[in-house]
Amino acid sequence: MSFEITHIALLVVGYLSIMFGIASATDRGWIPSRITRHPITYILSLGVFASTWAYYGVVDLAFQYGYGALAYYMGTGALFLFAPVALAPLAELVRRFRIPSLADLLVFRYHSQPVGTVATLFLVAAVLPLFAMQIQAVAETLRILTMHTKAANSLVSSNINFREILAMGFCWVLALFTILFGANHDKHRGLVTAMAFESLVKLSALMIVGLVAVFGVFGGMGELDAWLAAHPENLELLHSPIQDTSSHTLLLVFIATGVAMPHIFHASVVDVPIARSMRMVSWAFPLFLMLMALPIFPILWAGLEQAIPLPVQYFTLGVPLILGSPTVTLIAFIGGLSAATGALVSITLAITTMIINHWILPLSRLGAKRDLQTQLLRLRRLVISAIFLAGYLFYIILGHNQSLTDLALTAFIETLQFLPGIFAIAYWSKGNRFGLITGIVAGSLIWVVGLLIPIITGWHAITLPYVGSITLGMDAWHTITLLSLAVNSAAFVIVSLLTSQNAEELYSASLCAEDELSHPMRMVLDVHSCEEIIERLGQSLGAALADQQVNRALQELNLSVSERRPYALRRLRDRLEANLSSLMGNAVASEVINRHLPYRLPETTHTTDINLMEARLGRYRNRLTGMAAELNNLRLYHRNTLEELPMAVCSLGHDLEVLMWNQAMERLTGIASSDVTGSYLGDVPEPWNQLLNDFSDSQLSHLHSQQIELAGKPHWVSLHKSSITNPTSESADGQVILLEDVTEVKVLEQELIHSERLASVGRLAAGVAHEIGNPVTGIACLAQNLKYDVHHSESLETADQILSQTDRISRIVHSLVSFSHAGAKNEPSHETVNLTTCVDEAIQLLSLQKDKTQVEFVNLVEEDAIVEGDSQRLIQVFVNLLANARDASEQDGHVFIESHVSQTLDTSSKEGISELAFDGYEVTVTDEGEGIDPSHLDQIIEPFFTTKDPGEGTGLGLAMVYSIISEHGGSIDVQSPADPDTQKGARFIIRLPSRLNSDAFQSPQENATETI
Repeated sequence: MSFEITHIALLVVGYLSIMFGIASATDRGWIPSRITRHPITYILSLGVFASTWAYYGVVDLAFQYGYGALAYYMGTGALFLFAPVALAPLAELVRRFRIPSLADLLVFRYHSQPVGTVATLFLVAAVLPLFAMQIQAVAETLRILTMHTKAANSLVSSNINFREILAMGFCWVLALFTILFGANHDKHRGLVTAMAFESLVKLSALMIVGLVAVFGVFGGMGELDAWLAAHPENLELLHSPIQDTSSHTLLLVFIATGVAMPHIFHASVVDVPIARSMRMVSWAFPLFLMLMALPIFPILWAGLEQAIPLPVQYFTLGVPLILGSPTVTLIAFIGGLSAATGALVSITLAITTMIINHWILPLSRLGAKRDLQTQLLRLRRLVISAIFLAGYLFYIILGHNQSLTDLALTAFIETLQFLPGIFAIAYWSKGNRFGLITGIVAGSLIWVVGLLIPIITGWHAITLPYVGSITLGMDAWHTITLLSLAVNSAAFVIVSLLTSQNAEELYSASLCAEDELSHPMRMVLDVHSCEEIIERLGQSLGAALADQQVNRALQELNLSVSERRPYALRRLRDRLEANLSSLMGNAVASEVINRHLPYRLPETTHTTDINLMEARLGRYRNRLTGMAAELNNLRLYHRNTLEELPMAVCSLGHDLEVLMWNQAMERLTGIASSDVTGSYLGDVPEPWNQLLNDFSDSQLSHLHSQQIELAGKPHWVSLHKSSITNPTSESADGQVILLEDVTEVKVLEQELIHSERLASVGRLAAGVAHEIGNPVTGIACLAQNLKYDVHHSESLETADQILSQTDRISRIVHSLVSFSHAGAKNEPSHETVNLTTCVDEAIQLLSLQKDKTQVEFVNLVEEDAIVEGDSQRLIQVFVNLLANARDASEQDGHVFIESHVSQTLDTSSKEGISELAFDGYEVTVTDEGEGIDPSHLDQIIEPFFTTKDPGEGTGLGLAMVYSIISEHGGSIDVQSPADPDTQKGARFIIRLPSRLNSDAFQSPQENATETI
């Protein structure tokens, strides 16, 4: 059975078009993200590991090594089975630092550009046999399907190599696909989805061929068992391979392949989309490999039973072909084509990244005058084309005479040379760049001489003086594998122990180690704004790319472009380096960042970066177990204790960077922790800036009652500080400052002092009044006698005037004595009080203050306005109200005191009948001043609240008025402005009942009827 070349070509183009369509649809968002970003899609994309060798060549491996062929699946499956231990640390490093390839990871860990150059060289050498194997498999299967057609015979008769023509066309079409959907980093998701589709296709095709082998050739599972019983040599073949080898070596080789092969590393470590995918891959990918392994032995036995006239490695295609099933044959061919397509695309992209990052960019002069991103895109396209050309040329050089198994093992054995260096990334921090390069070069040279050169030249042995003949090539692959790995590992360990690491390499090793969270140093970054970062990076990246990268990093970190905090800028700098690493490699990105945004250690001390530790521990919190989790919980407990502490606390680093700003500090200062944490103390807004900086720089440990102004009001705070000792040394690493708000205590002290002054004045007034009373009484007696002793009209008039004035003096003295005794009574006195008299008394007292604003008090209170209460306390009410009205008025202004009967009806009685609920008098005090600010209306009744200048008022007057009125069962209200037309004046309204009920003179809270 044969197929026309045009039909097969259309089939190839059609399948690749489907791949194009899937990738394009994903990039355009036509395929829902719940599909493209689902963990199963990622698991299937890992199927690129199963290349054409897993599709065709493993059948040949099973024929040669029997059950040893399962090492291919067991080795890789074991690596992914323990992915949370084996791959998760690498995946976390790659994710955090945006490392795009295996060579970049080695450069990051060993902090050496030569490491990247050497690693890229030998990884390219390793994948060339694998690359050529994919081309050879596709070309050979195309030849098998079309070898009896007229077109094929015509080409052969014209001395044109049919295989090479098919291989060239396939490489050209696939290179175009890779350039379109792999060169641009922004289209990476579409490529992943396409790789998942190709894995599904080849798995389905292999399972279909396996079912055809079992049921089409043998007739079912029972018949297969009968055939095996009748042909015991096939079972013996599984246990006693034709070639004696060690399955342990195969297992080791395939374990290394899962992490050291560039495209597998990219798929399994670099391209992990979500954290839970790493947990799922530990069982899902081994399941995928198990399904791939199931049809292998049935296909081998079916091919042996049918005596297929093809190499064993192509039994997967030969079984349906010999059965005469064109549909299954084409399905088998599409499965092999899919396997080769996925492998070639992924290998090319992985190698392209490494070549650009470690060969081209370090030597090129890509300038900022043109769009650097466009230059990189063009460069990637050029390198992709060059890789396909190199792979095709290597295929031509090999002459398509090697088996797929030999080519695959050759590639896999070279990737094994990177296993010691990869293991040391997370588990041996003493390994250094000198040891790594020495080990890789030594082991790879043994591989080149022992395997690569013999595959190209066909040598099988070499004769050396004093040694004799040495077997080379695949006949000695087991020995060469163990020898190269042993020499590699020994050189790596010995050279690493004999040489030292520089500071940068030591720092990188600590970042990769498991305890890298221990003591990260807080570095100093000499930039102060995002605009400055853009300007500096623009010198190398160009203004457009620099602005794009900075804005992208700001968005990822949820920061503002106006950010100026040192900690935030350090985070931005690190994220920029990580993002640029994915674009141009770790070495070049680090060189660009270090050139324009260099770090330097603090000049005074190496200070622990507390903010960095907090952020990392926050990310790792759910991953910590055992003692680490307990210690983290203890840390959080103490952290929360400081955060919830009712006293304001802030901690400072040695360079005065704010490390903590607790909730009480937020409430006291009005500054959010997120706005100040990570900034320098000098950037804190006033008035805290000067206060905290001066106290921090001073030698004092305590500073009491410092006055500051907040929202236009005076506040007082006491400050305390202590030094923080570095946990790794005995030196001071910073300060902790405590702020205590003592405003209420300070105000209370001032009020107590003022009250004491008032009490002293009251006692003095009482004494003065008593002393004045005696001579005034004498003067009154003399005037009275004079009135009866003389009869001259002028003398009598004079005597009357003297008596009038002495009477006035007596009233004043009586008012002073009464006022000084106000509030001194232990029990309230119930008496009839005339409100007119109380107002007059208050006016008389205020008229004595000649140094105050002079106004005219107009007493319009009705003569019959009589209530029950304490006259002296009510006089005190009017003194305070009239004094406030006078102080609010202009010179020669008027203050009006009026009254009228107040009766309030209660309509809430039974059956809706209105009843009298309040019967008394309403007294108003109205001034002509500027009125009361509306924002103060709710506060004027509060104790110690005053709008007067310091020393002019205590803020207790209206509070006392409210208390006295409440004791009398009344209420107080205020209107401002009093005159709606002029928008001036204030009116205080007092409502007093005519009679006190039994609840009178209780606490103000119980009798208050209205609150201002």
